Amino acid sequence: MGTSRMFRVFVVLGSAFMILLIIIYWDDVGVSHLYLHTPISPGPKILHAPPPQHPQTSRTPSFLSDIDAFVNQFLEPGTGEPTDPAPPDSSNQSEKAEERYIPRREWKIHLTPLAAELRERQEQRRRLLQEMCANDSMAFPGKNRSFDDIPNKELDHLIVDDRHGIIYCYVPKVACSNWKRIMIVLSESMLQDGVPQRDPLAIPRELVHNSSMHFTFNKFWKRYGKFAKHLMKVKLKKYTKFLFVRDPFVRLISAYRNKFELRNEDFYRRFAQVMLRRYANQPTPPASVDEAFNVGVHPSFSNFIQYLLDPQTEKEMPFNEHWRQVYRLCHPCQIQYDFVGHLETAEEDAEHLLRQLRVDNVVEFPTSHRNLTASSWEADWFSTVPVEVRRELYKLYEPDFRLFGYDKPDWILDE
Repeated sequence: MGTSRMFRVFVVLGSAFMILLIIIYWDDVGVSHLYLHTPISPGPKILHAPPPQHPQTSRTPSFLSDIDAFVNQFLEPGTGEPTDPAPPDSSNQSEKAEERYIPRREWKIHLTPLAAELRERQEQRRRLLQEMCANDSMAFPGKNRSFDDIPNKELDHLIVDDRHGIIYCYVPKVACSNWKRIMIVLSESMLQDGVPQRDPLAIPRELVHNSSMHFTFNKFWKRYGKFAKHLMKVKLKKYTKFLFVRDPFVRLISAYRNKFELRNEDFYRRFAQVMLRRYANQPTPPASVDEAFNVGVHPSFSNFIQYLLDPQTEKEMPFNEHWRQVYRLCHPCQIQYDFVGHLETAEEDAEHLLRQLRVDNVVEFPTSHRNLTASSWEADWFSTVPVEVRRELYKLYEPDFRLFGYDKPDWILDE
């Protein structure tokens, strides 16, 4: 009898001891696994000298860590909200750039619902995209291909923020500089003295357009190999996807003003010299942009339009991103965007989007005071372009007009 009672006592004590070990193990290992954040996006860009590196002998391979973090953010409960802060780990200072704890940020509480007209505006824009993509009467290159058929090099405008589950397709000349700043702030991909940069306008312009600051879809292949396309599809399904567009002709005017009416050595050598030789009777144009500006030589807007319509142009290279059609940059018939912003309603759309993303407490969209190209200028700019040429240009950009709800500019095309 005594032996049996003693056996039961040992069983109880052994069970209690095992439970205690499990609790200790969970506190030390399990919780840190749940809350430790290993982003798929590149680590932050540290603007000061990094701390000294220490040898690591048991670090998990980065690929497996990324996959683990990626899966966890969908499988863990409560991933829709930021997690609680965790105490810093002084033993792994060298890994802080890659493994960080996500600080808690309370969502902004709005006392009034989002205006019904703003919700309806987005619904109309999304519905128009779906209808146009399903409309057989409107054809353009690549419209009917699948996402799998899109070449990797054409996915370079899709910026991913894994921290907040956001994908942004940037369109040059549509406030993309400021939206790239927003993405840098949200992804915390730039640190200043060890602290994530929170002011979008404090991010230098040269860093805003530095590709190393952004994790784009075209980089997935190098990092994930055969898993790349699958991860893209999962993110496209789970994340909030947005883009901003503007009137296609006004965007062209803006691109011309920015790249050819201002001194830009790179664009002068790559494009302006070609236009001057072919369309401006300048067989030997000045060697540099400074020389050209000093003698008052630069391609006219009409020369620029000739360049766009010349079949030889795209035989040599694809359109530059500043005048490439939006449907070629963002693939709206293969990607179902959740939000379509227009530059013409930029302030309302930006406020609506940041509120929808629940990050309007973290960042505000910068107000631009630069000399913006106005749609009312179109008639003046196209006055030097023959009507037949204007109509050909419209055909080239017609998919963008129709996909995103911009009226056909009959006042320019029917003169």
